[in-house]
Amino acid sequence: MISRLRPLPPSFYLRPVLQVAPSLLGKLLVRRIGRKILIGRIVEVEAYRQDDPASHSYKGRTQRNEVMFRAGGLLYVYFTYGMHFCTNVVTGPEGRAEAVLLRAVEPLLGIEEMAIRRYGRRAVRSQKELLQLASGPARLCQAFDIGRKENGVTLEGPDIFIADDGRPSPRKIRSRRIGITNGKEKLWRWIVNQSEWISRPQTARSEKS
Repeated sequence: MISRLRPLPPSFYLRPVLQVAPSLLGKLLVRRIGRKILIGRIVEVEAYRQDDPASHSYKGRTQRNEVMFRAGGLLYVYFTYGMHFCTNVVTGPEGRAEAVLLRAVEPLLGIEEMAIRRYGRRAVRSQKELLQLASGPARLCQAFDIGRKENGVTLEGPDIFIADDGRPSPRKIRSRRIGITNGKEKLWRWIVNQSEWISRPQTARSEKS
């Protein structure tokens, strides 16, 4: 399986963010750390555009958000709350300044390595620990060892990339984004329907996509 995985083509990321975001669901996040390989299936994402008051790029280019203004196909990683990293996939042509926040993945390979980074030990001691391994932006970054040094890294590989393993596209649900104060009315969060690995439960207000 691993040897057959190839990074998605650059053209995948050059589309508008509202097209790229839902199409990332079901794709594989692949991380190589030395000889270790970590893989997770993307189950939850959020989209952010430059005309969106919740986006880091809303007020223009800064040193912090500069990567968002580059052409799609890069990681935009930022530090938040003085303790956590969050990782985003930059989309669209250069200057568009939009990105998809990766909120959660379903761990598939390298679970022991993820557990070391999340819990300080190889063993996952409960179903709850397993489900929370990479559920939420900060947990995902911790499990996959994504931090400041990955900001601006290309998704063409080899150390980190997103791949399509040919699995049929999952059924998607869209809803409001989480943890923001502006732009809350936008249904720009997508999750895999009935996934156990998402960061927040599905709600009755979610809409099928």
